[in-house]
Amino acid sequence: MAPKSKKAPSKKKMTKAERLRLMQEEEERRLKEEEEARLKFEKEEQERLEIQRIEREKWSLLEKKDLERRSQELEELALLEGCFPEAEKQKREIRALAQWKHYTECDGSPDPWVAQEMNTFISLWEEEKNQAFEQVMEKSKLVLSLIEKVKLILLETPTYELDHRTVLQHQGSILRLQELLSLKINVATELLLRQASNLADLDTGNMEKIIKDENVTLYVWANLKKNPRHRSVRFSETQIGFEIPRILATSNVALRLLHTRYDHITPLFPIAVTEQNQNPVGAEQVNVEESTEKAMTEEKLFTEEKAANEDEQPKAEQERELNLVQEENKYEAIENTVLQRTSDSEGEDSQTTQLELEMKLLSEAVLAAQLCLVENVVELPEASQAYKVDLCHFSTLGGVYHLDVLELPPQCKPVKGWVLVEILQEGLQRFIYPPDTTEEPDPDVTFPPIEVTLEIHKSVIFFERPRVVRWDNEGKFWRSDGISSVYYNREDRLLTFSMDTLGPVTLIQDAHVNMPYQSWEMSPCGMNKVLLIVKTVFMELQIYIKENLCMLASVKLRGKGLEFHLKGKWMAPIPFILALKEAGLNIFPAVYSHFYVVINNKVPQVELKAYRQMALLSSAFSFGWSKWNMVCNSTRVVIRVREQLSEETEHHTWSLLMFSGDRAQMLKMQEENDKFSEALREGTEFHSTLYHMMKDFASPVAMERVRHSNCQFIDSVCYMLLSIRVLSYS
Repeated sequence: MAPKSKKAPSKKKMTKAERLRLMQEEEERRLKEEEEARLKFEKEEQERLEIQRIEREKWSLLEKKDLERRSQELEELALLEGCFPEAEKQKREIRALAQWKHYTECDGSPDPWVAQEMNTFISLWEEEKNQAFEQVMEKSKLVLSLIEKVKLILLETPTYELDHRTVLQHQGSILRLQELLSLKINVATELLLRQASNLADLDTGNMEKIIKDENVTLYVWANLKKNPRHRSVRFSETQIGFEIPRILATSNVALRLLHTRYDHITPLFPIAVTEQNQNPVGAEQVNVEESTEKAMTEEKLFTEEKAANEDEQPKAEQERELNLVQEENKYEAIENTVLQRTSDSEGEDSQTTQLELEMKLLSEAVLAAQLCLVENVVELPEASQAYKVDLCHFSTLGGVYHLDVLELPPQCKPVKGWVLVEILQEGLQRFIYPPDTTEEPDPDVTFPPIEVTLEIHKSVIFFERPRVVRWDNEGKFWRSDGISSVYYNREDRLLTFSMDTLGPVTLIQDAHVNMPYQSWEMSPCGMNKVLLIVKTVFMELQIYIKENLCMLASVKLRGKGLEFHLKGKWMAPIPFILALKEAGLNIFPAVYSHFYVVINNKVPQVELKAYRQMALLSSAFSFGWSKWNMVCNSTRVVIRVREQLSEETEHHTWSLLMFSGDRAQMLKMQEENDKFSEALREGTEFHSTLYHMMKDFASPVAMERVRHSNCQFIDSVCYMLLSIRVLSYS
């Protein structure tokens, strides 16, 4: 048998005294650890509070220093921002010089500024009868040019320089020219259709004609044979045409497709001047129906006074010449005053004081006009019908397609060397389809819709499938109903749809399809020239700004470059913006755009100050989008900034700058950080302006360039920033 294992020695039982001693030691150890932790916490808290105290003292000292020099910095900024009223003064001189140049050229075209000349031009054109379509198209070039000039007068001239009557005169001139051009086109179409039998195609026996220029394209087809099988109308060498029902194929009708690159149907959005905003702080107001109605009323007044105006024409020319001479004398007097500032005589001091007062008032007026560009309306007009197109939300593109079924007029008949033609007193008449009838409808007789195929012009870009809308002539608005079976061939740019009743149609696109922007950057390309890049979901736009001109440098759609007709053309800012909008490249928010786009809204005064000061620095510094601009509240903006003298120079690293309108500071954090912090960058201070903030670490060359920037260039950069609103819509 195996020996028995020995028992393990039993553990000695702990006495009560030993247990008390161990408990006492444990308690002492716990108390000691707690005391050490308390002392450590108190020390860390004291250190933290000390750091905070030092930071507060440092912050307080920086704020005190900022307040001490604020008045000096603001005075220096005011001197630099004197470029804005100076630029406005130069633009005023340019407008006066353009008027004088037009007067001295004597090219036979009317001066858009002078209502009497415009009335005379319209009256003389009204008297011209029986013009062929080619003649009307040639004359339309001058007419469209005059309409654009008058529109630019309303847009470019500050509201405080346009009185109420002058605005209504210009609006009336635009409406009369548009109506007369439409009338002339209809008369020319009637003359063309009278000769349909002479122009008939030998193969089909029907007449087909295509006439086009850069503004208008006419497709017209006359149904001479009335073949019920000929129901597909396709214009030669195109895919444009109609699919017509049997009733039209056997009727004495003509089909017209008139494509105008311009839109003279959509109501104008003029600048409405009221009694309250005729002062220098006047603002633009969008009031379609009332302004158009007033313009029509004024037009009637002009018609009644036309005879008197024609009699007063020589007198008006003399007055205009005298006014232009007085304008020149006024500007010469101002220049002489500037040159004589150093004189110590009391009279010259008085002139200098007066000039300073004029510039101060002009500066306030310019500031108020700029502020209007970044202010939003509080309420949006309500749509009366669901099918009515909201022109605040959508924009019309590509002009207007006038689709008409016309009654074929009596044809010319040669008789013994003479050409006889019956002229209808009522002129060109539309064929009513489907017919208006009060009788009981015959169930066997149907009036199917007419299928139309259009070609979208290459000068317009659609980022989404275009929507077709038709014009309601009674309600005077675009409507989306009554159109079916829409098909868009993107490659061939062909749009096919069906309509119950033909009439004017146009294409619309969401005006905010490219908002908000994904990013933006503005970089100098030398003295008085910058490159502004705006990236959206669908495209990337690159815009050059030089002196008082803008140019589209490139358009990239989904990363691919696009050849576009606007590339390489230098234009003034307002015509440039209008051209981009008409092409579908809309990156210019309106006062109601915030209702349709989720934006990072900033206080208008803060946004305005930021744009003005960025424009002042744009010759030597690059600015760019920062994701942290979305994080800070509406009273502050955060942008990236760095010194850059030209495209070829070595780029500095980006810094983050925060601006609240009255304080600028460099942030310690970087764009790549995960958390936002307002901590100040080491070695930097607070300043009241962006200019003085950048001055702390910029090179002397950069600051010298800023001080010598062209005032027209600064004004143009500021206007583009105000129009695009990169700080609120990115």
